[in-house]
Amino acid sequence: MIEIRVLSPDDWKLWREARLGALAEAPYAFGSRLADWQGDGDREERWRDRLAIPGSHNLLAHLDGRPVGMGSGVPTPTAGTAELISLWVHPDARGRGVGDALVDAVARWAREAGADRLRLAVAAGNEAAVRLYERQGFVTTGELGDLMPDGVRREQVMVKQLL
Repeated sequence: MIEIRVLSPDDWKLWREARLGALAEAPYAFGSRLADWQGDGDREERWRDRLAIPGSHNLLAHLDGRPVGMGSGVPTPTAGTAELISLWVHPDARGRGVGDALVDAVARWAREAGADRLRLAVAAGNEAAVRLYERQGFVTTGELGDLMPDGVRREQVMVKQLL
């Protein structure tokens, strides 16, 4: 059974464990690098601040009692638009509905917060993530997102209309 837990800044250790695992397992998928969050970057205050982004909704997914995924919803400066960020599912849990449950939970939060659009940026070439997002009703906008840490690839922006 999939359970979704909403995190607060006091849950920073849980978020830290999941985020470091995500960055180690799927470095191609994120705009941050594992090294950015290790060493001097690995500070309690920084982890708490990440979970305290004003208006954010930070989630940890559990499958059969084990943490296996994460994701966040954050407000944007554009009225009516929220953003899905930091989505990751542990390889052992992929294909079992965890990604869908996390996207659904962020979409529900976004609607409740008054958004009518949910946007995200996905790394070019991350076809498994693109398939998840398309299944969830996201469409590619043609807009390019941020430059990836490799200095070559750019994210692609996708948007879902919320009903």
